[in-house]
Amino acid sequence: MRAEGPYFDELTAGQAFPAVAGVTLTDGLAAAHQAIVGDRLALSLDAALADVVLGSPGPGRPANPALVWDVAIGQSTVATQHVKANLFYRGLWFRRLPVIGDTLRTVTRAEGLRQNRPRVGRGATGLAALRITTVDQHDRPVLDFWRCAMLPLRDPAGTTGHADDLDAIGASAQPAAPAALLDGWRLDRFAAYGFWPRYGDLVPGDVIEIDGGGVVSGAPELARLTLNIARVHHDEQAAGGTRLVYGGHTIGIALSQAARALPGLVTVAGWHSCDHLAPVHEGDTLRSSIEVESAQPLAAGGVAGLRSRVYSGSGQVLDWRFVAVLA
Repeated sequence: MRAEGPYFDELTAGQAFPAVAGVTLTDGLAAAHQAIVGDRLALSLDAALADVVLGSPGPGRPANPALVWDVAIGQSTVATQHVKANLFYRGLWFRRLPVIGDTLRTVTRAEGLRQNRPRVGRGATGLAALRITTVDQHDRPVLDFWRCAMLPLRDPAGTTGHADDLDAIGASAQPAAPAALLDGWRLDRFAAYGFWPRYGDLVPGDVIEIDGGGVVSGAPELARLTLNIARVHHDEQAAGGTRLVYGGHTIGIALSQAARALPGLVTVAGWHSCDHLAPVHEGDTLRSSIEVESAQPLAAGGVAGLRSRVYSGSGQVLDWRFVAVLA
C-alpha cells in the first residue's frame, strides 16, 4: 500500500476527493504566512483599524485574502499530489471575507478531464479541471472556483479516452458584487487615516513600477503551512532536480508589493485571471509592476481592476489580473 494521491488515469469526471483537515485561521498562522510572503494590508495588520472599519465589537480582524486562497488551494492538493503544472484558475471570487478565528473547510471535485497529445520522450499526461469549494465553520460560502492541473498517468504509455472541453468550465462564474461583500464596512473611516495614493488618484492606464524586489524564501514551509502536498514543492526528485515554488507564494509576494505601492488597498474581491508564465525557485528575487485597468467608484473609495506583472531574473513569471477595493 502506498500513501499517495491519484494519477490522471485514476480520475473520473465528477469524482469527489477525500475530506482533508479544516484549517483555523489564527494569529500564529497569519504571522507565519506574513513572514514568508509579506502582508501590507492595513486591515489584516491593525486590529484597532479593523474595529473602526468593521465596527466594534465586530466580527474580528479580516484575514489576508492571500492566506485564505493559499489554504483553499493547499487543501485541494489532495487531488494533485503528482501535479506537474497548473494551467489556469477561474472564478476565484470571494463570497465572504473570513476573519481571524474562522475555520476553512474545502471540498474538491474533478469536473473535466482531457488527456494531452503524446509527445516524443515524455510520459503521457492529462489535464484535470477541479472545482474547489471552501466554506467556513458555519458552512457559509467563502470561495467556489476552478483550477486546471496537469498530471501524469501512472502508465507512461497509457490512454484514457478523456477528451472533455475544458474551455467552458468555470467560464460562467459571476464575480461577487464588492458592495455586497463589504456590507457594513465603513470605508470612509479607512480613508480618513490618510493612506496615499487614494482611490480617486488612480486613472485607468496608470502603470506603477514598484521599486525593490522580494526574495523568495521559506517555500516548503509555506506549502506545509497551507496543507499543500504537491510533491514538486517538497521533493526535488519529483520536480526534476530543483523544487518548484508553490504558485500562491509568487501571488502572495505580488500582493504584498501591490499593497506597498497602494497602501489604501483594503482587500481583494477576486481574480479575473492568473497565468504562471515560468517556474519560480527558492532564492529568486521577484519584482513587479501594477497597471490600473479599470476603476469604479463606491459610496466611499472604489473598485479597481489591477494587473500585476511579476518578473524574476529570467523574465516574466506571473501575469495576474485581480479586483481590489481601495479607499
